[in-house]
Amino acid sequence: MLVMEFKAVLKEPQKLAINEAIRTARFVRNKVLRYWMDNRGIGKKELYRYNTQLRDEFNFVKELNSHACQASVENVERAIKRFYDNCKKKVPGKKGYPRFKKHCRSVEYKQSGWKLSPDQKSIVFRDKKGIGKVRLKGTWDLWRFDNKQIKRVRIVQRADGYYVQFCLKVDNHDQLEATGNTIGLDVGLKDFYTDSEGLAEPNPRFYRTGEKLLKFYQRRVSRKKKGSANRKKAINKLGRTHLRISRQREEHAKRLARCVVQSNDLVAYEDLKVKNLVKNHCLSKSINDAGWYQFRKWLEYFGNKFGRITVAVNPAYTSQNCSDCGEVVQKSLSTRTHVCKCGCQLDRDHNAAINILKTALGTVGHTETLLNAYGDLASTFLGSDLVEQVESVK
Repeated sequence: MLVMEFKAVLKEPQKLAINEAIRTARFVRNKVLRYWMDNRGIGKKELYRYNTQLRDEFNFVKELNSHACQASVENVERAIKRFYDNCKKKVPGKKGYPRFKKHCRSVEYKQSGWKLSPDQKSIVFRDKKGIGKVRLKGTWDLWRFDNKQIKRVRIVQRADGYYVQFCLKVDNHDQLEATGNTIGLDVGLKDFYTDSEGLAEPNPRFYRTGEKLLKFYQRRVSRKKKGSANRKKAINKLGRTHLRISRQREEHAKRLARCVVQSNDLVAYEDLKVKNLVKNHCLSKSINDAGWYQFRKWLEYFGNKFGRITVAVNPAYTSQNCSDCGEVVQKSLSTRTHVCKCGCQLDRDHNAAINILKTALGTVGHTETLLNAYGDLASTFLGSDLVEQVESVK
């Protein structure tokens, strides 16, 4: 699935109409979820029937396209399924019981309720909410695809405006020539990552850099009177600053992941549980600022797109074991240099990256076999362990 996003150029009445459509989609979702809570054990057919009852009962729900209402029901259905799956798998901690949504910023249409203009520079929403014709601003070449390939159209509200997303069902895979390179990555807080060759990528620390500006705008919000127009403007300015920092972090992770995957046939990285790591209140801000999860997500995405192998390795003892002789060398977090009796002396993260690569190569097979396997390379998924990864390579 490929997602193309365009900035929407709107007039003020159109913004009000989109906000009304978003509130209606949220209303349908919460009502359907309440119906499921009151009638535990019902199936998805009953949920869709209740959605039809809502359209007959409320005129403002009937004004929204029927497929957009069905998309809200699908969101509830996915949340329920995820909750039951977590219960069956006995996931530790909270199981993700479905919750009501107070703040919703998107409405999703299926393959009806909208129509693209012939030049594909604008889109018309044809339900009774009154959104009308929306001009699209962006550089994506949407004209290359057939309208039948567009499975979803989503309107998203952000701090800096409204966006229209197109979800297309296309083959997004590219085949690259084999490079013969393999690499192991050890992420950290001092450097963003250190590879098995000893090269380190500096950590940009976008949140730390913009923290002073964030505090300034947060103070401005606190000084404004609640409910006033000036407070809304201050909140919007604060939201824009947060959005800029999150985009910087995402773009940084995307660029690095693409470069690493294109340059190597196998990429090994740590299978970190970031959700557990941020429980350390001393390091939680720095861990969230690093964006390890975004980096891993894009590594696996580009690995799947370009036909490269990505392997998540258990991080246990990768920093303690010697990469040369395998001896365990105990060291605290403050010890940044690995020194072993065998004479091996490396940076702590460099030593860990070598161990990560060795473990990954031991999982997928010998290096010679790997480099001849370009036609059958596969990518792994989040949450899978080494047993679920590539077991044999032809």
